[in-house]
Amino acid sequence: MTGPVVVLGDTLLDRDVEGVVNRLCPDSPGPVLDESTYADRPGGAGLAAVFAAAGGAEVALVTAIADDAGGARLGTLLAAAGVQLYALPLAGATPEKVRLRARGRVLLRHDRGGPASPPGEPSEAVLRLLSNASAVLVSDYGRGLAQLPALRAALAATRAPVVWDPHPRGPAAVPGVHLATPNEPEARELAKVRPGESRLVTASRSAQALRERWRAGAVAVTLGGDGALLCHAGSTPLVVPAPASAEGDTCGAGDRFAAAATLALARGALVSEAVQEAVVEASAYVAGGGVAAALPAPVRAALPPAVNGGGERIGAAAAGALVAEVRAAGGTVVATGGCFDLLHAGHVATLQAARQLGDCLVVCLNSDASVAGLKGPERPVVPQGDRCRLLAALSCVDAVLIFEESTPHAALSWLRPDIWVKGGDYVTGGGEQTLPEADILARWGGHTVVVPYLDGRSTTDMIAAARSGRGSGIWPSPEPAATPHRTAASRPTAEGAR
Repeated sequence: MTGPVVVLGDTLLDRDVEGVVNRLCPDSPGPVLDESTYADRPGGAGLAAVFAAAGGAEVALVTAIADDAGGARLGTLLAAAGVQLYALPLAGATPEKVRLRARGRVLLRHDRGGPASPPGEPSEAVLRLLSNASAVLVSDYGRGLAQLPALRAALAATRAPVVWDPHPRGPAAVPGVHLATPNEPEARELAKVRPGESRLVTASRSAQALRERWRAGAVAVTLGGDGALLCHAGSTPLVVPAPASAEGDTCGAGDRFAAAATLALARGALVSEAVQEAVVEASAYVAGGGVAAALPAPVRAALPPAVNGGGERIGAAAAGALVAEVRAAGGTVVATGGCFDLLHAGHVATLQAARQLGDCLVVCLNSDASVAGLKGPERPVVPQGDRCRLLAALSCVDAVLIFEESTPHAALSWLRPDIWVKGGDYVTGGGEQTLPEADILARWGGHTVVVPYLDGRSTTDMIAAARSGRGSGIWPSPEPAATPHRTAASRPTAEGAR
């Protein structure tokens, strides 16, 4: 592989709620599910990306993410899986699928998030990503991403093999894709083929019709526990049987099949070899317990966003609503981050300077567990709930968002700020401003900047002074914070949003 494997498509937030049913509802004949556990995971294209990353590939996901708590949760889960997120804006709410289960069986699926909203346009970084990919999987869930003209043009122009996993509500595959992977019902509906004298004949007619219509190199119709039928050049289809019949939860089996075929093509396999490998992988996936067993351990262990009281300015929902409002007004979103343990004048100077660069300031705050991992078991001195409230009380801070990881990368991928700010102590000795977040900001055209920092202010020094009894004599005389240089690109554009 010479570039990343790119997964492009609609991502949903899936939640499996497990419980026990022991009674019926007293006012209706419906069962009462007593919840015992729940598990979140990326769904749709996000699940396909997680499977591809678990296969050892460098994986980038191009998808649309909403400015809400569901979008924040997806960012956390994808980061835990090692997936690089290239997020496009998404109006409205994150689409969610909640499955209520008892004894391993689905009692009810509850969909929320409303009708599909049109996603935003891709950045130049996304288009370059597609041109440099080793393989591309289009995981279409019918919510509009695969219809964007700029993305379709980039897919048509890439030299990488393209696998198209279609949806009946989605657009036709881009002409010339290497492989399309519909399941039986999807193939019949897309090809408008009525059932024939046998299952294989119907699948073969559907695959051949789609291959000709889409000018695809090959079409593989997945047949559940019976494997797949591959239609490519020539009149005789190839039937790839499953290695063994297996019963179990098939949710995500199509994503596993498509991801496995894409990885095989990225390694240089023939289409027939890729389909055979995908059948083996999907069969083992179902036999092994399905999605619950197949998710990587970091995804299963990823904590939900911290739930905080303390007002409307704290938490993922508050941050998302603020960012959406400022963007709708044409404003500039600024973000910064850190531990902010024992808030001091150096912190305030950085926050005030950052707020002057745009129309809102979101602070990404390390959680207690994150601080302890970075600073040691004796930190933080101030718990995250109090740190949140102190920051939110500052007039220069518009929202505070807690993240559990060691870096704010997942939060940034979801927030997509226009400007990411750090204090001047992050400047290297040679004077170069090198921030580890710069590559992530470039995915959506954002910028990283450094603002002046007050020398001599340090939480570590404050703690040491308190323990030694030195008191306030450790601080230099107060100095006014310098005003950062503001360019036309960073000047606030919606004064009313402040």
